[in-house]
Amino acid sequence: MDLENENIKLARANHKTYKQEVFDNGDTRKQLLARSRYLLYKAPSNWTENQYQRSKILFDQYPDIQLAFNLVQGLRNIFNTAKSVETAYTKLAHWYKDVEQSGFRAFNTIANTITLNYRSILNYFINRSTNASAESFNAKIKAFRAQFRGVKNIEFFLFRLTTIFA
Repeated sequence: MDLENENIKLARANHKTYKQEVFDNGDTRKQLLARSRYLLYKAPSNWTENQYQRSKILFDQYPDIQLAFNLVQGLRNIFNTAKSVETAYTKLAHWYKDVEQSGFRAFNTIANTITLNYRSILNYFINRSTNASAESFNAKIKAFRAQFRGVKNIEFFLFRLTTIFA
């Protein structure tokens, strides 16, 4: 973007009009970046024809975005396609190696989290269940406790919890 700003200043200094670069799909560079945001959240199989065309332009202009997108899709595919714990473990190891080779520091956080918690993460592949329901119930308890600004009588609090949520 700095180069574009420089070109705008140069055109103004020479009393000329600056014409922005327009890509094949009709987007300027700024529009391309703004409109590509949502396609990066989706799997390529869910893209519309316009999103597919925009992705080709985006990835040609910004290869680092394509590399990051491929890393995200790789992790997504592990959770969607791995049928066993062993397969998932192997695929996660390969994905971790790809993250290290990419040099993206932003992915180090998730890679380190996976490394530290891989046993718990691999439990997902046994019966494809998460602890989301337990976390949801925990949030309900915390909200209930906060509503009364703390608990003085624990026995009565537990009685109310079982009466309401059981």
